[in-house]
Amino acid sequence: MQRTIGDRSVNAIGLGCMELSWAYGVPPSAEAATTLLHRALDLGCDHLDTARIYGAGHNEALLGTALAGRRDEFFLASKAGLVADGELRRIDCRPATLRAEIEHSLRQLRTDRIDLYYLHRLDPTTPIEDSVGALAELVRAGKIGAIGLSEMSAETLRRAARVHPIAAMQSEYSLWTRNVEIALLEACLELDTTLVAFSPLGRGALANGLRDPATLASGDLRRTHPRFNAINWPRNLSLIDQYNAIAAAQGLTPAQLALAWVLSRGNHVVAIPGTTNLMHLAENLATPDAPLAPRVLDQLDALINQHTVAGRRYPDAIQRTVETEEFP
Repeated sequence: MQRTIGDRSVNAIGLGCMELSWAYGVPPSAEAATTLLHRALDLGCDHLDTARIYGAGHNEALLGTALAGRRDEFFLASKAGLVADGELRRIDCRPATLRAEIEHSLRQLRTDRIDLYYLHRLDPTTPIEDSVGALAELVRAGKIGAIGLSEMSAETLRRAARVHPIAAMQSEYSLWTRNVEIALLEACLELDTTLVAFSPLGRGALANGLRDPATLASGDLRRTHPRFNAINWPRNLSLIDQYNAIAAAQGLTPAQLALAWVLSRGNHVVAIPGTTNLMHLAENLATPDAPLAPRVLDQLDALINQHTVAGRRYPDAIQRTVETEEFP
């Protein structure tokens, strides 16, 4: 299934590359990560998503080294503006910072262009118009192909689009994270902006990939996320068990059902699940193109939604960096 981002056609299911360097479990070796990236391209996964902050620069360098000879085979997305200072994060989307960051990204990725470059978060100290204006200069210089925003509101998207077309808005979107349905999904459709759904598998929860969060590696980010704590997880696991039964009845894996649901939300939506597992990669990319029946969509919507899921999606420290609309 092909969909568009800006003027480019891409597979509706891409690959979020973050966990090849950081965040969930133990990152794979460089050799294993390289094998997975090449396998993704061989299977037709032509949209790879990275960021300056992933693994403190490791992720961009990994893609640059692993895929140096195959650069023309994929749509490359990266992000700037979210900076790690040790254990702390800060946001810096000043024009001068973005001009420096793109040069670093280009070196790390071993390329002369990045097809889609995102502002990773909204900088509360820099007008969005100034940040987007700086990226527009990079478009004119041929260093980036299109501009994206990440985890921002519908209103910020509209302000940004008055300066330059915004090809993509990246935000968390899955059955159990519905925030974009408040306003952003419709705004993207209105402005011809593709909604790029990250964590479409609920950080593994909707892929039958986790039964007990206590088994997660010590540095796994999910250990700090409210939905996976000892209070909320039992309630969420009950939903997941019912969800898994629906997937089985449809002849789909839980991951495939989750991806099919996300892609059902509009032709302007694409998904970028992440994985370090070759079998899971193939499973995700084998999600059938056939749309889900309306009764199945209704069943899923009634089972897992903002009212039934226990816990917020982020801990407070990360939530403060996100501008996406929130349910009451």
